Amino acid sequence: MSADYNWLVLRLEAPLLAFGGVTIDQVGITRDFPAASMVTGLLANALGWERTEWEAHQTLQDRLIFAARRDRENPSGILIDMQNAKLEANERGWTTYGKPEGRAGASYSSPHRRQREYHADACVTVVLRLEPAGDAPDLNAIAEALDRPARPIFLGRKSCLPSSPLRVCNISASSAYEALRKAPAVDLPFDPLRALWPQQEGPIEGRPVHRVVALPDLRNWKTGLHGGTRLVVEGMVLPEGVPA
Repeated sequence: MSADYNWLVLRLEAPLLAFGGVTIDQVGITRDFPAASMVTGLLANALGWERTEWEAHQTLQDRLIFAARRDRENPSGILIDMQNAKLEANERGWTTYGKPEGRAGASYSSPHRRQREYHADACVTVVLRLEPAGDAPDLNAIAEALDRPARPIFLGRKSCLPSSPLRVCNISASSAYEALRKAPAVDLPFDPLRALWPQQEGPIEGRPVHRVVALPDLRNWKTGLHGGTRLVVEGMVLPEGVPA
């Protein structure tokens, strides 16, 4: 790629982070990097969009090009939270549809169980751009929304509140991989950092590449269900200015 693009640099940092993957029964896993659907939802929430505006969400996801870099790892690994709640027949719970939901069935003797995974004290840098760049919302509108979000921002789950404002800066780069190299790091590492970028936005073989995978991280915003996969590269990147 010869032309440089404008990229928005975000820093996802919080006491707890969750990049949800495929949930099986009551077990909610977390991936190492944010999904395309999560980044879409994060931006839409900052813009103040409602879930019913599925066309706007779908268009935003289709326009989104991003890559991610793990700037800080927790040596303790994944934090697992076991949730157990005893719910009676007359108790109701909040739902994403904006109205309480009751329970049905004859037995209430067993607790309601959930298992959720989190990254503790992690920091992930995200670089993103939108194509076409001139359509609304553009990158400037996204930046303004992140600076003054219409609603509280959370990173994956509502318990994951960011430690600081998400927007770091804007940079110019020819690809998502080059944008990860140019994006400021929290601490200057001496070793390359784990990263993920779209297949067409950086190297697909050689020393920086670990593998190319079909990642199921797209959402069909009309149905709310899984919306397909995209090819991404998992590998390593060393921020500029750091001894190789």
